[in-house]
Amino acid sequence: MAINDAAERRAFERRFFLAIAILFPTAVLIGFAPTYYLKPLFNSPPIPRMIIHLHGLLMAIWVGLFIAQVYLIRSIRIKVHQRLGYLSIALAAGIIISGLVTAVAAAKYGSTSTPAGADPIQFLVVPFFDMVVFAVLFAGAVYYRRNAPNHKRLMLLTVLNFLPPAIARFPFGLTDAYGPLWFFGVPDALAIIFVVVDTWRNGKLNKVFLAGTIFLIVSHWGRLAIWTTPAWINFATWLTSFAG
Repeated sequence: MAINDAAERRAFERRFFLAIAILFPTAVLIGFAPTYYLKPLFNSPPIPRMIIHLHGLLMAIWVGLFIAQVYLIRSIRIKVHQRLGYLSIALAAGIIISGLVTAVAAAKYGSTSTPAGADPIQFLVVPFFDMVVFAVLFAGAVYYRRNAPNHKRLMLLTVLNFLPPAIARFPFGLTDAYGPLWFFGVPDALAIIFVVVDTWRNGKLNKVFLAGTIFLIVSHWGRLAIWTTPAWINFATWLTSFAG
């Protein structure tokens, strides 16, 4: 009976990660298609800086790599999965650096991605901490690379960390209507649901998964608590002094 239960749990997790591998790129495409991936089909402003293209390319590769890694695990090609994992470290470093440079440049020179009425220096708190949180979660996933339960749950949280920029750009005025409750609230609700379902399915709480989820949620609402403070504004202004 225990063997059957374990096999059923593994089958459920494979189906679950397959669903994530489908929904993640779908959300990214819906969010960024009008202004980036399918830009020629829409009347959107031009891309102002080349660093945005680099960051967009690296993020597209990351999405593709995530899909490939899910496929490799499903097909039990563990060695190939592990070798690609080393590539993901270099790719993650590139994403973090290009993401920070893009965010700082947008704060200094302005960007169409900054919400109407938002101060660019204050809004820098959002993409800046996107990269910080990604760095922490991915570093944890690398640290637990030989602990599959912890590793894959932290990788799942990196996906949720990248959802807000995409779903904030969804059509139908959802961000205008609901603001952070939409673009932060949806990933946070999903994270909580995933922890609850994971605990129920496995009969125990994964503490690393819970800690990562709390970290993600606190980072979302914490940045909104500090973005108008003098400490953040001074720090963000200092960061923008490095933009060329």
